[in-house]
Amino acid sequence: MFTITPASHADIPETAAVLASAFVGDTVMSTLVHGDDRQRRLTGLFAALMRSGALRTGRVDVARRDSDGLILGAAIWDAPRHRATLAAQLRELPGFVRALGVRGLVSAARLQAVLARHRPSEPHWYLAEIGVSEQARGAGVGSALLTSRLRKIDALEQPVYLESSNERNRALYRRHGFTRMRTIAGIASAAPAAMWREGRQNPVVAAGH
Repeated sequence: MFTITPASHADIPETAAVLASAFVGDTVMSTLVHGDDRQRRLTGLFAALMRSGALRTGRVDVARRDSDGLILGAAIWDAPRHRATLAAQLRELPGFVRALGVRGLVSAARLQAVLARHRPSEPHWYLAEIGVSEQARGAGVGSALLTSRLRKIDALEQPVYLESSNERNRALYRRHGFTRMRTIAGIASAAPAAMWREGRQNPVVAAGH
């Protein structure tokens, strides 16, 4: 059993490690972070992302195992019209450089520019990252993380946007009310789908939950 709770700054190291383990085989991340120490560098990258962005201007939700509080999964959300400020990004710049290197930082900036061109202009929540630890996969953790935040967003009648390069994940998002908008071109080794979920009054609960 597990419970969905907001993450705190004290949770950053553990949450970042869980996300790193979930994304170690991701096709998009593989274009940015290379090498034998990829897991460590990804952990640093997610920690810097949380410190510079979502913990300040969005939401980070975690799934905690009830028996011991171990974090099994996490989701990073950006609130409408709230993104990391330049000052916050500059504070975390050393962390980004350690994770990506200078060349990787340039590649990441180009990737973000490609993704940004496809984002809707309408104010929306943005699911930046979601991942589940290997030991908890198949236990409904990802679905529970989505349901928990989408219920809150539905109460505000606001839409949600995300990108997904994994067909299995896209099926999960469709069960939660997302529809495919387009395929995003211009990214090496990946063709992520842009997906949108309209704002609504009543939450859509995934089948089986």
